[in-house]
Amino acid sequence: MSQRKATDVFSEWAEAGRDEGMERGHGPSVEVMLERVLATRHESFTAIDIGCGNGWVVRKLLAHPLCTEASGVDGASAMIEKAKSIHPDGDYTEAMLPDWKPEKAVDMLHSMECLYYLHDPLSFLKTLHADWLNAGGSIVIGVDHYLENPSSHDWPESLNVHMTTLSIAQWRDGMTDAGFTDVITTQTGAKEGWAGTLIITASKP
Repeated sequence: MSQRKATDVFSEWAEAGRDEGMERGHGPSVEVMLERVLATRHESFTAIDIGCGNGWVVRKLLAHPLCTEASGVDGASAMIEKAKSIHPDGDYTEAMLPDWKPEKAVDMLHSMECLYYLHDPLSFLKTLHADWLNAGGSIVIGVDHYLENPSSHDWPESLNVHMTTLSIAQWRDGMTDAGFTDVITTQTGAKEGWAGTLIITASKP
């Protein structure tokens, strides 16, 4: 049986209302992610959420007093439809990564549980650095499927979708190789049998 597209799986989840569960499940990790990347920001900023789902992080970013513009991109059509139905005035784009690029770079990039669905996420990091992020900008990535989290290792088979399994060191080195600086990797939400969400933060000089 051939592997399914992750975007098709997530469209089905949106149609079944599982996007709301994803929001609740990822909420605590995203709170930590946003706190880390925004704690030192004192000027207005623009942002893109990569793999935005129903747009809940975009709406959270727009609620920040310094955020002047936030948009989301996702390849799952039903997720984008859900985002637009919840937030008709929002900026949400249905597009497949890694081919799509924004018309203009932004000051902050956020991505939760998205990049490892790509076949070569480390190459995409180079694209993000070159074309998506302004100089002086920040990026924060959340990853639950990674080498040091054995509980996630059966996900590709159970969902029948491609996932690229990288170690913490591979993510960190990939960020550095892409040109990012101040690369920090931490884990949050760890408990017995679960290594937690891997959080990667970095800056573009």
